[in-house]
Amino acid sequence: MMKHIKGNVYWVGKVDWELTRFHGDELSTHKGSSYNSYLIRDEKTVLIDTVWQPYDKEFVSRLKQETNLSKIDYIVMNHNEIDHSGALPELMREIPGTPIYCTKKGEAIIRGHYHQDWNFVTVKTGDTLPLGKNTLTFIEAPMLHWPDTMFTYLSGENILFSNDGFGQHYATETLFNDTVDSADLMYEAEKYYANILNPYSPLVLKKIQQLLALNLPIDLICPSHGVIWKENPSQIVEQYLKWADAYQENQITIAYDTMWQSTRLMAEAIADGIHETDPSVTLKLYNIAHEDKNDVLTEMFHSKALLIGSPTINYGYSFAVAGLLEMMKGLKFKQKKAAAFGSYGWSGEAVKQISGHLQEAGLTVVNEGISKLWVPDSQNLADCKEFGKNFAKQL
Repeated sequence: MMKHIKGNVYWVGKVDWELTRFHGDELSTHKGSSYNSYLIRDEKTVLIDTVWQPYDKEFVSRLKQETNLSKIDYIVMNHNEIDHSGALPELMREIPGTPIYCTKKGEAIIRGHYHQDWNFVTVKTGDTLPLGKNTLTFIEAPMLHWPDTMFTYLSGENILFSNDGFGQHYATETLFNDTVDSADLMYEAEKYYANILNPYSPLVLKKIQQLLALNLPIDLICPSHGVIWKENPSQIVEQYLKWADAYQENQITIAYDTMWQSTRLMAEAIADGIHETDPSVTLKLYNIAHEDKNDVLTEMFHSKALLIGSPTINYGYSFAVAGLLEMMKGLKFKQKKAAAFGSYGWSGEAVKQISGHLQEAGLTVVNEGISKLWVPDSQNLADCKEFGKNFAKQL
């Protein structure tokens, strides 16, 4: 169903209420998502982005009900990951000669995905496409979050089509940010940033500064996932500037795995020591074997320090902790301090190994960590509490 956005601009995308995992199994999407495609009806008609491949026939069928496909003059592809370009093959079977506007790397990615010699028109920052009353201006945004990404700005209506930038995995039929729960929305926006865009924060910061320097009037920011920023759209731009600049709050996150509860007891004792030393700090404890990894990583993203714990299992650390450490390394957290802890039975390598991985992930490891043999007794727990106190002081 086509929905009016502003002026001669319409939403023609797909809301996916059933989506719970994304990027294979890499990202949880508790609130579903949407694949936002936009139709501009000026003297020329433009389609901006498509939808994920499982919905390609549905997308084209619904689009036919709203417009004569042969009247679509241009297709603009801001980013060509399959959740955005997946309906292109189905659409291009209907209108094979229609020009596809994208970056040079965008063309390479579309060709790599679909192996078709379509009518590509490559663009770069500052290139324009007159539509009649309004004009599209293209702004390259490489690595936000793929090499091919660009933003497209529609003058007259003052709309920024930002693709994955400023997006969230958030399903809603009402489309706009002023129609949904603001706390839920901002959490999903932060989760999206922390788990997808954070590795490219220096580029995000630079691109937003360049965008602001253009001094474009922006009434709406229309991403390709989630809600459209209509009420005070600058709020998400301001949040991105904060998130991209080594973001942290007064929080410490403790994530651990435990086999027979020994490492859990250590985690709780360490937390007691931190809280006794600094009652103002927010503490979050997660058993990483049972918690959603992306939610935990989001908490880590806005923490100033992290503690990672695991029992020693087969001369190493647990599978759950291994996955978390690998994801942390990829997300490139900045200016965060860290330490390791864990119980062991006979060899005890886990704490040292975790400390090494924390350093590899770019965190500042502030001490050697703490290990305890078998089930910690009262003295061991007192040691863990003291460890927590010292950790808090080192911050």
